[in-house]
Amino acid sequence: MRMEPGITAFVDRLAAVELGPACTNFFDNAVPENALRRRNLEIFLQEMLDHSPTMLLVGEAPGFRGMRITGVPFTNRVILGGPANAFGLFGPGKGYVLPPEAAGVAAEPTATVLWQVLEEVGYLPLLWSAFPWHPHQPGKPLSNRTPRPSETKLGTPFWQELSELFGIGTLVAVGNVAQHSLKRVGLDVPKIRHPAHGGRASFKKGLQELMEDRATGLG
Repeated sequence: MRMEPGITAFVDRLAAVELGPACTNFFDNAVPENALRRRNLEIFLQEMLDHSPTMLLVGEAPGFRGMRITGVPFTNRVILGGPANAFGLFGPGKGYVLPPEAAGVAAEPTATVLWQVLEEVGYLPLLWSAFPWHPHQPGKPLSNRTPRPSETKLGTPFWQELSELFGIGTLVAVGNVAQHSLKRVGLDVPKIRHPAHGGRASFKKGLQELMEDRATGLG
């Protein structure tokens, strides 16, 4: 697969960020196993670049059963290791590799719900997080927690860079954490419900309303 140089440089910068003790940079070059995750993310971003998305959905942060394992936003081991989806993303022969630690890990449900909804509405945005590393409870790497504002601030240059690299026209906050992160730099963007914790129907409704607004020139 031909790789856009900007993508490789982007992933290199992600890997170089130093975080606090209650966070994991699962792209860190110092950990040999992370090479798989860096490569998975590069492949995903190149696949997405070929689809020319115009909307960026900014979520909260990766979970320990999702992107923390795969290296790819809003995915889990089932999505990454399964067949291509309705958009032609993922599937065998693309170069995606699940790390050995993925075996036996329950699939992150939010990722499954999100991709189901995207397929139902027939729309493919670019996906990212306000804090693109894994925040966890102190001393408990196999846990999740909400990233602090000081942490999401570290992630700001990365969603900004992705927006520029992809020529994104519309940014959308998925949940409050993302909305606060975007507002911090002066952006007043639409917010839709996060699909986790029973938010599936509201997430789908919010996404459909955004699509309708864009179709009528209101958004």
